[in-house]
Amino acid sequence: MSVAPIIDIHGLTKAFSGKTVVDHIDMTVGRGEIVGFLGPNGSGKTTTIRMICGLLRPDAGTGECLGYDIRTQAHLIKLEVGYMTQRFSLYEDLTIRENLDFVARLYDLTPRAHYVDETLEQLGLTNRQNQLAGALSGGWKQRLALAACIMHKPQLLLLDEPTAGVDPKARREFWDEIHDLAANGLTVLVSTHYMDEAERCHRIVYIAYGSVVARGTVPEVIEESGLHTFVVTDGDSTALAKRLKDQPGVEQVASFGNDLHVVGTDERLLERSVRQVIAGTSAKAAPDATTLEDVFIRLMSQSADNYDGAGKGTGQ
Repeated sequence: MSVAPIIDIHGLTKAFSGKTVVDHIDMTVGRGEIVGFLGPNGSGKTTTIRMICGLLRPDAGTGECLGYDIRTQAHLIKLEVGYMTQRFSLYEDLTIRENLDFVARLYDLTPRAHYVDETLEQLGLTNRQNQLAGALSGGWKQRLALAACIMHKPQLLLLDEPTAGVDPKARREFWDEIHDLAANGLTVLVSTHYMDEAERCHRIVYIAYGSVVARGTVPEVIEESGLHTFVVTDGDSTALAKRLKDQPGVEQVASFGNDLHVVGTDERLLERSVRQVIAGTSAKAAPDATTLEDVFIRLMSQSADNYDGAGKGTGQ
């Protein structure tokens, strides 16, 4: 017997001021999955997330979230979803405990003290419960925000750029917690720009200017891109980069420290151009694995901006 997906949307579409920012998106997410939602700023990620959880009504398309119709049962979806935004949205002049007690009141959780104590313990906040939220570092604010999102035990957690401005150690601890939650059946849809975070997801969906252009596991997305990579070392990287950029078969040249990553789809043509450019120099070149970032950059360059010529987008 198959299990119904947690998210199942078809043809989801939304426009603002005559510009389509989400264009017929389909997506299915199963229980306990962590799905990364990638794309450039203004690509429609946040708008899609808001439609999925019932905060925004689509112009077209159908779908269900947690078994509820996203159009007619949005009020029921909201009760079962935790939504963590990029900006810290709790009260900075209240303590950690006071903030969580306030959230418990909003969800009418009883007994409140039990829910608060349990959540403080789960997120490692017990010893800091009397600290003012405004005095916390970015990592602890993030942990408090996550605590507020999961205290009512949602079935679906939506994370919109959750680790922006947070140090690497706090980001890793955050993701360890997300994987623990998913292992216990919580479904997670996370919008992110960080490639290392995308690689921590079970699957990724890449959206560019309103349309899905790639989806699958990270290895699947990299393989389907058809990209090949050569790494150039031990040379004048600045001078070599300038010469490589206009060569046949070279689609990307990116600096990584003193090395260059040279990327293209035609492996033979790419290698020939690289070998010709480094000939007579001290530089060396060797094939290497294509990264998700290489694919991300290529997808961005191939996609047409739906706000091109109309000024800056909405950032939706």
